[in-house]
Amino acid sequence: MNNAINWFEIPVKDMNRAAAFYEKILGASLHRDNIMGFDMAFLPCDQGSVGGALVSGEGYVPSDKGALVYLNGGNDLSQVLNRVVSAGGTVIVPKTNITPEIGFFAIFKDVEGNKVALHSME
Repeated sequence: MNNAINWFEIPVKDMNRAAAFYEKILGASLHRDNIMGFDMAFLPCDQGSVGGALVSGEGYVPSDKGALVYLNGGNDLSQVLNRVVSAGGTVIVPKTNITPEIGFFAIFKDVEGNKVALHSME
């Protein structure tokens, strides 16, 4: 087992709004598709690595409760975090040093009401 997680999904109600938010904060286009009746927008990831998507459909309810997903913040998560507010989200926990060996984290609430985290080494 290479990773504890092999896929994740962030529930959304308004796919256009949610995809625009994540495209803005991540600085990347999200590929969108409809699979098995679910609207999906795939977050950027390298081939063969852990990936995830925004998903809209029956049973997908945005929430700030439950599991906390940490997105890759790149070299310095400040670059992503600094775009959260202008994209319509809210910073809950600012960039915070965990330890020198583990790096930094921050937590934000997206435009759908999901609590999501970022991690980077710087």
